[in-house]
Amino acid sequence: MCCGIVACVALALPEFDRMQQVAAQRYGETAVESVNAWRRLVGEARDLPDEQKLARVNAFFNARVSFDDDLLVWRTADYWATPLETLARSAGDCEDFAIAKYMTLRLLGIADERLRLIYVRARIGGANSSVSQAHMVLGYFPSPADEPLILDNLIRDIRPAARRPDLFPVFSFNGDGLWVAGAQQSSADPTARLSRWRDVLERARQEGLAIQP
Repeated sequence: MCCGIVACVALALPEFDRMQQVAAQRYGETAVESVNAWRRLVGEARDLPDEQKLARVNAFFNARVSFDDDLLVWRTADYWATPLETLARSAGDCEDFAIAKYMTLRLLGIADERLRLIYVRARIGGANSSVSQAHMVLGYFPSPADEPLILDNLIRDIRPAARRPDLFPVFSFNGDGLWVAGAQQSSADPTARLSRWRDVLERARQEGLAIQP
């Protein structure tokens, strides 16, 4: 059973100049160009309807970032990268794609209550396969009662959850709470339950991108 929390977060305007400075100092000119492209995306998409924002952001990161395991990219078994880090390396795993899309959509004014990072078991090997692997996607909820639209690095299309029978939700979270599959209420603060989530939020803040109470 989950317990409720009282939390409200809003995404501060990013200091893109700061992020460009960090990109130049740590990663070089190619990373600065990636941050510039990210900045243009945010400027161009800010006034679009939500579904167009989703499409732009999903396509941007799926095109610019190649999937690679954390061991290859970061030389550690499980590392959650900030959007800046992901763009600088042009590589990341499923968590990195989902985090980058989540933070960018918050940046574009989409409310936290409409977004959740969702841990799933993803079936691989076809419809009759019993093999699955851990995976993370981003869900967008048009309203609390609606099924989410799924943003995934595995496929280009944004599809309703009902059209993703290969995904089996385990739990989901955002800046407001954590939900276990099948539960109706938000659980405890995810920054207490998920140390990597707390860590990536803090590192993003230090780079100029902050989610604040």
